[in-house]
Amino acid sequence: MPIEILMPALSPTMEEGTLAKWLVKEGDTVSSGDLIAEIETDKATMEFEAVDEGVVAKIVIAEGSEGVKVNSLIAVLLEDGESADDISAGGSTGASAAPAAAAAEAAPVAVEAAASPPAVASPAPAAPAAADGSRIFASPLARRIAAQKGLDLAAIKGSGPKGRIIKTDVENATAAPKAVQTTAAAPAPAPATAAAPAAGPSADAVARMYEGRTFEEVKLDGMRKTIAARLSEAKQTIPHFYLRRDIKLDALLKFRSQLNKQLESRGAKLSVNDFVIKAVANALQQVPEANAVWAGDRVLKMKASDVAVAVAIEGGLFTPVLQDADMKSMSALSTEMKDLATRARDRKLAPHEYQGGSFAISNLGMFGIDNFDAIVNPPHAGILAVGTGVKKPVVGDDGELSVATVMSVTMSVDHRVIDGALGAELLNAIVDNLENPMVMLA
Repeated sequence: MPIEILMPALSPTMEEGTLAKWLVKEGDTVSSGDLIAEIETDKATMEFEAVDEGVVAKIVIAEGSEGVKVNSLIAVLLEDGESADDISAGGSTGASAAPAAAAAEAAPVAVEAAASPPAVASPAPAAPAAADGSRIFASPLARRIAAQKGLDLAAIKGSGPKGRIIKTDVENATAAPKAVQTTAAAPAPAPATAAAPAAGPSADAVARMYEGRTFEEVKLDGMRKTIAARLSEAKQTIPHFYLRRDIKLDALLKFRSQLNKQLESRGAKLSVNDFVIKAVANALQQVPEANAVWAGDRVLKMKASDVAVAVAIEGGLFTPVLQDADMKSMSALSTEMKDLATRARDRKLAPHEYQGGSFAISNLGMFGIDNFDAIVNPPHAGILAVGTGVKKPVVGDDGELSVATVMSVTMSVDHRVIDGALGAELLNAIVDNLENPMVMLA
């Protein structure tokens, strides 16, 4: 029977994606590990490898199709000895999804309908596991035949790539009783703690408000949809509180100038943001109780200082994570941050480079913003909103009036993880590090 290729989940949070480009065409022969498509998620465009080998018999979803649900059918492979007749006979694809691009424009559910037509064959059984819980690698066709013949895949030795069980292995196996696996009952879902928020006005209702006015309708891409959903949820479900401080930057600016002169021969140049990253990383070590994340029914206390930094890109933002930032030199952090920011703007970051972290930094100072409040990005426990440094009159410890460069920061905190006094201790540590920059390099 034909092998169904399904839309992959390329990140833990991916629910749908755009089939940006096919790297194969109908009639091409592919092997396990060959690149067959480029899939665009809400964050990046990633290459998709074939798991099985065979001939591309049918491309169900045309390239450029958006909103393709994870695990929906996108193409069909034929194995040795199979022909196109097996597709209609097996009912793998039913009616053609063509043209998929036109269908996507016709209605929001068109892509889903193309991926799940009326005459779809029953799906292959879920990926099996051995008695010890390890995963058994088998092709969808091999799993289906094994289920029909009552075979235990754990007892079959695979001859495919990397020991994968393929059609021939199952056909040559002798039927035997399947091993019984016992599993713990799945816990019941937690009851809802609050009613769902009321939905806003519909798109049509909003459009009617501006009837007769000229406007351009901008379609939301995957990134903007994700930002809207995650930050709306964060603002509604995370109990934020805010702590504010002014930071005197004169010592930091002088020290930065000295370091940049010494680094000039190496082509390196430190920014104020590099110092902020280092100050936050060190503060998370100085106040370890605040280096934590919210995990639903528990708090995870982190050991390393993994700091996320917001990077604005066209249409949205990324938060690449600098892992072990407390252990790295200032110049190393600066180089890594420049690389991550460049690849973020090109949407070339891998998921592990923008997931994780326990604390974030959002710096709008370079845009001339004095101060602002940022939204905590779950599961982080906090985010530091950094404004621009401006000359201000200040009163010194001796009571004398002078002029200093002052930067305003606001720390947004998840009260479920960090209480007020602990948050104040963390922010004070950040301020001390920035006002005494040489200590950070000790």
